[in-house]
Amino acid sequence: MDLNAFWVLIEGSCAQGSDRDTRQEWLAAALAVLPAREVVEFAVRLDEVRRRVDTWALWHAAAVVHGGYCGTDSFFYFQSWLIGLGREVFESVAADPDALAGVPEVRALAARGGTHAWSGAQWPEWEGLAYVAAEVVGEDALPAGLSSDPVPAGVPWDFADPAEIAARVPRLGSLFGKVA
Repeated sequence: MDLNAFWVLIEGSCAQGSDRDTRQEWLAAALAVLPAREVVEFAVRLDEVRRRVDTWALWHAAAVVHGGYCGTDSFFYFQSWLIGLGREVFESVAADPDALAGVPEVRALAARGGTHAWSGAQWPEWEGLAYVAAEVVGEDALPAGLSSDPVPAGVPWDFADPAEIAARVPRLGSLFGKVA
């Protein structure tokens, strides 16, 4: 499975609506009809794509969205959620994490007034995407070395510091009231 075929499947799941469970069921069904080799390749492409956004810059942007804290698991599932938004959004945010401020789903979260107002289904994370290939072919069929925890590249910064937020993700910081 090449990268284009991977994105066709991700965007096909987008067409199923915003419910992650429905999207995951659709992906599992779409993968189940493929040869096991292609399902494994889907998992490899997912890992490769996720590693592109395994950066401190995005982790700290995710922390701004999450109200100031984003742990290891939350960031891993945030990366999957970002991939689940489709290739165009993904590429935009991979190039500039501050582009999250223009993503309709992120804007909707900010408009709800903070994490305390989000339902479980509204949180920007998609745990199931990380495991859908294993659901179909079994964990043992997947190659060793696929990541399950973030190992971010780049330089960490103090994501609680309004000056750092203003310098690094100003639009996102403003959207979530972290900078003036």
